[in-house]
Amino acid sequence: MLSSRVRSLEMSGIRKMFDAPAPNAINLGLGEPDFNPPAVVKEALFEAVRSGSNKYGPSAGLPELRDAIAERYRRYLPSTDRANVIVTCGGTEALLSAALTLYDPGNEVLVPNPGFVLYTPHARMADATPVPYSLREENGYQPDLDELEELVSPQTRAIVVNSPSNPTGGVFTAKTIDGLVSFAENHGLTMVSDEVYDEIEYAPGGHRSFWGRYDRVVVVNSFSKILAMTGWRLGYLVASEEVAAEANKIHYHMVACPSTPGQVAALRGLREAREDIQAMVREFRARRDLIVKGLNSVPGMHCVRPEGAFYAFPNYSWEGGSLEVAQALLQRGLRCTHGEAFGSLGEYHLRFSFACSRDTIRKAIQLLRAYGEEQPDRARPTARLAKAA
Repeated sequence: MLSSRVRSLEMSGIRKMFDAPAPNAINLGLGEPDFNPPAVVKEALFEAVRSGSNKYGPSAGLPELRDAIAERYRRYLPSTDRANVIVTCGGTEALLSAALTLYDPGNEVLVPNPGFVLYTPHARMADATPVPYSLREENGYQPDLDELEELVSPQTRAIVVNSPSNPTGGVFTAKTIDGLVSFAENHGLTMVSDEVYDEIEYAPGGHRSFWGRYDRVVVVNSFSKILAMTGWRLGYLVASEEVAAEANKIHYHMVACPSTPGQVAALRGLREAREDIQAMVREFRARRDLIVKGLNSVPGMHCVRPEGAFYAFPNYSWEGGSLEVAQALLQRGLRCTHGEAFGSLGEYHLRFSFACSRDTIRKAIQLLRAYGEEQPDRARPTARLAKAA
């Protein structure tokens, strides 16, 4: 017999498209850097294995790595220290640990729509109710604070925020961040802030973290993106000492402890891979400009320029829902992710990852342009957006 919990869950739309057979397709689907980890990170892993760092470590992570992560967050809150940090098996496990630590049955959790595919199922796994809030293209993918005031209820426990965003590439403005913090404070909500793309922003000024802005914030982050080590499954959360200690209980009972050699390598990356990270982001910026220009040349497609992450999230005016269109493109040799996988407001959008070579992007645009030229002239994207709402 299966639990009602597992019967309510499905595999994400990202994974469904990723696992669909099309071995020779151009892949703009899965969100992971096409770079390898920096040389110093790989060498640190080899050294750790050769020197015997292959045993269980502390549940919360190696003290040296927790110290280095805490130092990274002192620019936002000078008092941040090791006790605020739990090292996890990827950002995914950090998100789930946070959900199981914070949400009770009957709670409501505000989640972005469109938003990353794990926020809703994680709330449900904690027997809480996810309540979507809108991120609309015409609003620059910024939350509508008036809508949030309408959605919040006495049962609301938390709000999940994600900037830079997967799938939209949107980055919250300073005004939006101030408004969200005030909203959370006024209603006594915990903010779960997914900041795994914090280093991958293209506007000047650097990342704006929610850490240090409010005393009820849990930040989730990962080494997967900045050090291109997605398969190594290493992330972390930063929270108040009380919440971090409680989250460590959940974390322990799920995974016992994170990878010891992986942590040794991540520590070396934080200390010595700054130039590698900056070079990767410069290349992503160039690819961003290339793909946005290309997508906007496709008949029936419109793309807002993303300000962070490595995703373009264009809308289209062609016939068919996003899953149907994504499947049609896959049959033609282009893998992408259908927008509805990220929520109802993702319908009539497609997500393209530009974590691939410039030549691959050019080939994808050629295929898309040929597809767009074959489609009948139908409602413009703005009409599609209205219908999706």
